Amino acid sequence: MKRFSLFLLVALLASCSDEKTTPSSKDYFTTWEHYLGDPERTHYSNLDQIDTANVGRLKLAWSYKSGGLQEGRTTQIQTSPLVIDGVLYGVNAAIELFAIDATSGKEIWKFKPVSKDESGLGMNRGLNYWKSKGDEPSRFFFTSGPRLFAIDIATGKPIPSFGNNGSIDLREGLGRDPEKQSVVSNTPGAIFENILIQGTRVGEGPGASPGHIRAYDVITGKIVWTFHTIPQPGEFGFDTWPTDAYKTVGGANSWPGMAMDLERGIVYIPTGSAAFDWYGGDREGANLFANSLLALNAKTGERIWHFQMVHHDIWDRDPPAPPNLLEIKRDGKIIPAVAQVTKSGHVFVFNRETGEPLFPVEEKAYPSSKLIGEKAYATQPLPLKPEPFARQILTENDLYAPNEKAFVDDLVKGNKSDDAPTVLEKFKSITSNGQFIPMDTTGVILFPGADGGAEWGGAAVDPRNGVMYVNGNEMAWIIKMKAVGGDNNTHMGQSLAQIHCARCHGGELEGLAGIPELQNVKLRLQPDSIKTIIQKGRGAMPGMPNLSEDEVDALAEFLTDREQAKDHRVEKIKIDVPYSVASFARFKDDRGYPVVKPPWGTLNAIDLNTGEYLWKIPLGHEKSLDDPNVPVSGLENYGGPVITKGGVLFIAATKDEKIRAFNMKTGQKMWEDQLPAGGYATPITYQVDGKQYIVISCGGGKMGTASGDEYRAYALE
Repeated sequence: MKRFSLFLLVALLASCSDEKTTPSSKDYFTTWEHYLGDPERTHYSNLDQIDTANVGRLKLAWSYKSGGLQEGRTTQIQTSPLVIDGVLYGVNAAIELFAIDATSGKEIWKFKPVSKDESGLGMNRGLNYWKSKGDEPSRFFFTSGPRLFAIDIATGKPIPSFGNNGSIDLREGLGRDPEKQSVVSNTPGAIFENILIQGTRVGEGPGASPGHIRAYDVITGKIVWTFHTIPQPGEFGFDTWPTDAYKTVGGANSWPGMAMDLERGIVYIPTGSAAFDWYGGDREGANLFANSLLALNAKTGERIWHFQMVHHDIWDRDPPAPPNLLEIKRDGKIIPAVAQVTKSGHVFVFNRETGEPLFPVEEKAYPSSKLIGEKAYATQPLPLKPEPFARQILTENDLYAPNEKAFVDDLVKGNKSDDAPTVLEKFKSITSNGQFIPMDTTGVILFPGADGGAEWGGAAVDPRNGVMYVNGNEMAWIIKMKAVGGDNNTHMGQSLAQIHCARCHGGELEGLAGIPELQNVKLRLQPDSIKTIIQKGRGAMPGMPNLSEDEVDALAEFLTDREQAKDHRVEKIKIDVPYSVASFARFKDDRGYPVVKPPWGTLNAIDLNTGEYLWKIPLGHEKSLDDPNVPVSGLENYGGPVITKGGVLFIAATKDEKIRAFNMKTGQKMWEDQLPAGGYATPITYQVDGKQYIVISCGGGKMGTASGDEYRAYALE
């Protein structure tokens, strides 16, 4: 699957230096001017004022109420901010950009985009910063809805010479009608010289926009190059799709971010699943370059190498985070490497220059699909090392059982529970055979679940020794498909709701943790408001401008009055997708606990030189299980770690709304603090006027926890 340009390969090898770059020689290891710390996305800081001896003395230094909360609506702040010349730049719950003094939290300026209630508002993970070397102002690249803004770092105002008076529309340049596209960007791309390489977030259902990767001139906003992740005629990979797929299929987008090798001029880009992400009957084949790690020439967009981690994805198993660039030791040699974590709990490690796997990868055979029209790919690649950091198959022995007194009795604090047989019966009625079992209409266990394994917080790697630190989820999800169509007994709106809404709101539209139910949406919203939200999106929900007026009317009619809606649009609306999601939810018992034995979330240290684990611990603890006889439960988590020269790892991420510090060598917890809302973001660390700070955004809003708007900074007292 890999072909190389001889010219590019020779140029790459010629650019390699025999001298190993040390962390201390890179200025950005002591600042925080890049998303996740540096272009390599290591999450590493060379600061050591806070270390294993004094981390227990951390105290709150300042807090900043960033605003943007909206009564009656769940909001989030997933932002990992930047610090430049003593000023911290972040984003609040309403996707408003702000600048504050990094030593006091005092506000300097705030930029409020004109557009409100558009698709993509509600999520922003960070910024790109371009430092000017001439007369042009230094700038941030910041997205809100479909627009990418260039913001003057000094004034907080759009730069008029960029694009259309300071911004560009990400829906343009895709080769399809911009007004029918739903395209936003929640995660920063990468900058190389005067080029911004930008990924996008698109819909995951039928009619989704394509995921072209585009590079823009940082001064003018004009497109410099485009890489088609769904190849067009004459392009490599075109034969892995149906002939006209590039005209109709969407997805294969780069939503989780990317890593940049500045010395080699290579950008490493993970790509998402093709849409529809749970049924691929209209996209037979391997579907390059979906679910891939791409190595592209940053100047030209030319492919250097690629590796596809899931062929013809029908499990939404796209890589969830930026890759990490590092160097590892093999047989006395230093090898430039790139590591990619996955939702399934695997770590793929490649030679950064050639794309060759640095641990064996096996193409394993899997069964065919039972769904009509679906042709599941016959094999899938799995790395043989490192071992997965999340369990791979849910068995009966992994469930709670009444005779497991040490855990179950304490779980309910002495109260008897009669739901274990129900859990067991449910488990026996569905398929649980591990990874890459095709979905069916009976039900399949996805374990680890749809949110990982690893998730968008990603992993940290220590550039000094090649050790990876990654937090993982150990939640089981049940995925069930159902046939849809336009018979006289089914309202078209019901079929459309199953196709377009169940993916996020649950198979019965009952709502998932942090995502509202739609069964009673008529009590909250008027029909016209429902139509507007369907078309334009709201909060974290993407819009669906590709739906026809009749489809929007039918969908709104069904959501407004599910019981009385009459099917009078059978002839006007054509249902092209034969299956939709009927069940899409975490597998929990009647008390709301995961049915899996703990830990439900972990923190892992893996030596990527050898592929061996150094330690593994539960991350977080269920508050209701605060009993010395109950083992530490670990918790589902969102947001990644930051690691330091001082030997301390900081991470929030967990449902118990705490931030913690761990010894990087041993995994021992050394400090923790209760946050005002969940810290579902990756912390940062920086130093100003001789003092080192740790900052976390406390936006909450996930897993059913309350929303918040506070940024918190910690320092030694």
